[in-house]
Amino acid sequence: MLTWRGHLLAYFLAALAMVYLSYRLPGWLPGDFVTAMFADSHVALGQEQEAALRDRLQAGAGFGAYLIALARLDWGTSYALRVPVSQLILDALPWTLLLMGSAHVLATVLGFVAGVEAAWRRGGRIERVGVGGMTVLQGVPEIGTGVLLLMVFAYHLGWLPAGGGATLYVDYGFAEQVLDLLRHLALPLATLLLAWFPGNFLLARASMVLVLGQSFLDTARAKGLPPVRVRYAHAARNVLLPMATRFGLRFAFMLTGALVVETIFSYPGLGTLLFNAIGARDLPLIQGIVLFSALAVLGVNLLLEGVYGRLDPRVRVHGRAL
Repeated sequence: MLTWRGHLLAYFLAALAMVYLSYRLPGWLPGDFVTAMFADSHVALGQEQEAALRDRLQAGAGFGAYLIALARLDWGTSYALRVPVSQLILDALPWTLLLMGSAHVLATVLGFVAGVEAAWRRGGRIERVGVGGMTVLQGVPEIGTGVLLLMVFAYHLGWLPAGGGATLYVDYGFAEQVLDLLRHLALPLATLLLAWFPGNFLLARASMVLVLGQSFLDTARAKGLPPVRVRYAHAARNVLLPMATRFGLRFAFMLTGALVVETIFSYPGLGTLLFNAIGARDLPLIQGIVLFSALAVLGVNLLLEGVYGRLDPRVRVHGRAL
C-alpha cells in the first residue's frame, strides 16, 4: 500500500509524463501552421519564404527549451493570435468554468434528489417511467441534443441567441449584463444538463436501492424520526460517495468535454479555443491547453482521493486519510 508520499510521487511522475505528451502529441497532427494559414489565402508564399517562416516558428522548439520555458512559467505565444498562451487560457477559463461548473452542480444536485426520491418510491409508476426515460435520454449524444435545441429555440422560435457568450458592443447595465449572460448560457447549459442528468439520476437511484431494507433504516424509523430525515440523513448518505466520485471524474474532464458543446454554440471557452487552435495548427496554444487540461485532471483526482478519505474512513494509507 502506498504512503501519502508515494501518492504524491506517483502524481508528480504522472505530471512529468503529461508535460512530455503535451509537447509531443500535438506535433503529430498532419500539416503545420504555415500550411493551415496560407492554404486558403490569396497570399502565395515561395518555397524559400515557407522554409524561412517554418525555421522562425520552430526556433527553440526542442523539448529541453520547452521545459526551460515552463520552468519560467512561460507557456509560449500563439502563432495565430500573437498573444501569450497563458493569457488566452486565463481569458477562456472563466467562461468554461461558468458553463461546465453550473452544469455539473445542477446535474449532480437534481440527479441526486430525483434518484433518491425515485428509489424511495421503488416499484411505483414514477420509478418505472423515470428509469426508462433516463435510460433512453442517456443514449442521446450531446451533439444531437445541442443541434436540436439550437434549431428550435434559436433559429425557429428566436427566443435565445444562437451563439457567443455575451452581446458585443452594447453598453448594458449590471442587471442587463447578467440577464444577457444567462440568455447566452441557457442553450449550452440545457444541452449539458440533458446529457449529464440521466447518469446522475440512475447512479443515485441504484446506490439508494442497495441500502433500502437495511436494518439501520428500521432502527431510524423505530426512533420516530420523520421520513424525510430517514431518507436523506440516513439512507441517502450512502449515495454521496459514488456521486462524489462521478462529480470529480466529470469535473476533471470538463475542459476537454466542453469541446463539442462550446463549438456548437460558439461559446468563448477553452473548448472553442482548442478547436480553433487545432484548425490553425497553432502548436503552442494546443500544447498549452492540453497540458493545462492534463494537470487539471491530475489535480482533481488528487483532491478526489482526499474526499474519499473524508467520506469513507476505510480509505486510508498507513493510518492517514488520503
